[in-house]
Amino acid sequence: MNEGSMTDTAAALEARGDKIYFPEPLTQATIIRRPNRFVIDVDVDVEGTAVACHCPTTGRIGNLVLDGLPCLLSRSHSSTRKTPYTVEAVCVDPPGTPQPAWIGINQTAANRYVEQALISGLLPQIVTAETVQREQFLGQSRLDFLVNDDTYVEVKTPLDNLQVLLGDHIHTRPRPPLTATDRLIKHIGELGRSLEAHERAILLVCFLYDNPGFQVQKSSHHSEIKAQVTRAVKRGIEIWQVNFELDQTGVRVSRHYELTPQFLT
Repeated sequence: MNEGSMTDTAAALEARGDKIYFPEPLTQATIIRRPNRFVIDVDVDVEGTAVACHCPTTGRIGNLVLDGLPCLLSRSHSSTRKTPYTVEAVCVDPPGTPQPAWIGINQTAANRYVEQALISGLLPQIVTAETVQREQFLGQSRLDFLVNDDTYVEVKTPLDNLQVLLGDHIHTRPRPPLTATDRLIKHIGELGRSLEAHERAILLVCFLYDNPGFQVQKSSHHSEIKAQVTRAVKRGIEIWQVNFELDQTGVRVSRHYELTPQFLT
């Protein structure tokens, strides 16, 4: 199941000043349940009627039990979609918070935010973009963007380990232990082996909420992972973090900075 989100047209976003605006404001609603990986049932009209909405990430969203959480929805205008809405974000703030913070859960949308931020010059510390091309190859890896013909950018949006404070009103599930090398770290090694002279390769760890400092959860392969990242950084791979803050009208880059291998400690 692969459904579009935000809009079903290419011209979805517009940047004005330091903010990237959605084509139309998002709708606030309340989650009822998540019956499967692809669907979240939502109460849109406060009458308790369940509307099946597209879930844009098939994996875990942290260790959250989503039932009862506020959410933001984008509406599709496609006549062929089975679900009229996509769940774009959830909120874990206490009920009644005047200006709630939203956790974006649409990993596909993250690439569109990054593309618009590059085109609009909102990531100046990382790269000043004159040209931006999608889905280009570096070695055996197909990366999300090629900027200025020499800078490759791959976007990763971790959601399985949300790094936010959870109050007592939030219900969680036990987190399964990590036993395999993370795909994000594997990709760093592939980039390092493929990078040639005069090229840059950037792995952009993107959060759709304000994460003060990315930390990788330890697994049984932690030492191996750390060694792999250290080698890749020595080969010239840059690892950057960018935080987008999301509200009902759009997203804003709240901060972006380069990470060192210490994010694995």
